[in-house]
Parts: sequence; C-alpha cells; structure tokens
Amino acid sequence: MFERFTAAARESVTGAQQQARELHHTYIGTEHLLLALLAARDRAPAQIMAELGLDHERAVAAVKRNLGSDDLDADALESIGIDLGAVREKVEATFGPGALDNPGPRRKSPSGHIPFTPRAKKVLELSLREAIRLKHNYIADGHIVLGILREGEGLAMRVIADAGISGQTLRERLTPWLSM
Repeated sequence: MFERFTAAARESVTGAQQQARELHHTYIGTEHLLLALLAARDRAPAQIMAELGLDHERAVAAVKRNLGSDDLDADALESIGIDLGAVREKVEATFGPGALDNPGPRRKSPSGHIPFTPRAKKVLELSLREAIRLKHNYIADGHIVLGILREGEGLAMRVIADAGISGQTLRERLTPWLSM
C-alpha cells in the first residue's frame, strides 16, 4: 500500500511520527496524522482546513486539551482543595528558593520506531479505500484526510468537529481538489 502514496502523503505519515515525538507521545494516533497534514501549510488539505477554521496551532491546542496538560492538572488539584502556591512555598521553605524552578529531566521523546495505533492504521487503510472509490491509482495527502473522516471516531475527527467543521463540508471541499 505504501508504494501508492504520493511524496506528500509519505511526508504526512512520517510527519505524524515527528508530531508524536514533539508531544512526547509513545504512539502515533489519528491526531498525529491530522497534525502532520496541517503542518504542511503549502498543501491543499492544510489550506482547505485553515479556510474552514482549523490550522496547526489550533489543532495542537485541541489535542493537548483533549489529552490533558500541566495546566489541567493544576486546575484538577485546585478543584479538590490543593493550593499549588502553598505547596510551592513549603517546598521552597524546606529546600530553598527556586527549588522547583528547574525540575528534573522530563520524560524523553521516544526515539526510533513509534507504533501506529489500530485506529491510525485503519485511517491509512481507509485512505486507500477512498482513493479506490475515487478511481485513483495513488494515495495523496487528501485521501488521508478522507480516511480520517471515514473512520469518524478518532481524536483527529473530534478535533475537526470541535473546530466547527462537518465531515461532509470538508469532504465536499477536498474531493474536487483530489480529482484535478
């Protein structure tokens, strides 16, 4: 199947690995495929999604929001009565001023192979089916977007929907470009 991928589609797949690394994730999910597609700002799929209101920065923020972040952890602790300011003061009183300013090493980004989730693999399989449906003998980056839409349940689809973009609208905008 990979031999049918255009250069742009291959870059999207390998770019998904880079997106996962940048987010310190140990897997490649549908969200990483979407982020890689959006990172290629000069390509039609990214431009079409940007016109509809979803660019790379907004998608990264949505992925972080959906998967959790340090700010959400602080909010969660505060909601159960833990004041991080008070915790910081006690730690600094015990270990000295600025003791928390230089935290220990963070989990390193994964190196080497990062596996695809079953859902991300399904998206790539569905991109082939979309290409066949359109009678194309290649798989372009736009077919990967159509694969995301057809799969319909991954985090990538949630990010698209949360941006106010319907799958049908995106499909209608993307399909004519693919058929050029």
